[in-house]
Amino acid sequence: MIIDSQIHVWWPNSPARPWPPGAVSLHGPSYTIEDAVAQIDTAGVKRAVLVPPSWTGIDNSYGIEAAQKHPGRFAVMGLFDHEAAGARESLKAWRKQPGMLGIRPVFANEKALRLLNDPANEWFWDICERDGIPLMCFIFGNLKRLDQIAQKHPGLKAVVDHAGRNPRGAKDEAAWADLPELLALARHPNISVKVSSLPCFTTQAYPYPNLHGPIKAIYDAFGPQRMMWGSDITRLTVPYMDNLRLFQEGLPFLSEDDKSWIMGRAVAKVCGWPL
Repeated sequence: MIIDSQIHVWWPNSPARPWPPGAVSLHGPSYTIEDAVAQIDTAGVKRAVLVPPSWTGIDNSYGIEAAQKHPGRFAVMGLFDHEAAGARESLKAWRKQPGMLGIRPVFANEKALRLLNDPANEWFWDICERDGIPLMCFIFGNLKRLDQIAQKHPGLKAVVDHAGRNPRGAKDEAAWADLPELLALARHPNISVKVSSLPCFTTQAYPYPNLHGPIKAIYDAFGPQRMMWGSDITRLTVPYMDNLRLFQEGLPFLSEDDKSWIMGRAVAKVCGWPL
């Protein structure tokens, strides 16, 4: 079973369902539930983890709607406001929401960095560890801080999005300048890596030969049971099928069992989404 570990879905900005004032989409005017269904059906992908985009606000309702319309096909790693009223109580009941697997913290602004760095927010990591709430962390540039958190919370299930790369940063060899910091996280058995949207970090054509070395290094450090394929389709700079084929056909060091983990079993296991 192939599971795409990251797809954003969002509705068009309209009077009937407006975005927050001043919101600007980074990935186009919309990518609806129906668009996602058509995409994964065409590719033979059976499931997808939906990640609500930041520009529609901290609103997980559309992803939950998709999970309810298509049970077993979609599940959600939602956005969470740690500074909202009643945040602790909301977190304790997080996985009771329909289709909700966990949380996707986006450590890319001042507020989010307070969650990452302020000791007053230690309760967040405590509850996630205690209640088994998995996290998919958009955390480029802060991998050393995640290392510290993982050491303090050995039961916390955390996933590094996009192999810790900056989506709007360097490409080719320069994109992997801090790869040793990512590989150092492998010493924590509770840390996994999304090898998602990696063709965005190369200027080469399929099979993206200068990605093979970093992927092999991640494979050697983390192993296939802690690697998760994904697309981030609305930001992907190459055809969806080429991103899929990279892991199905383009990496000769992967066994068939390796592929079964990377293409689906790993994300299902870490996020508690039974196959």
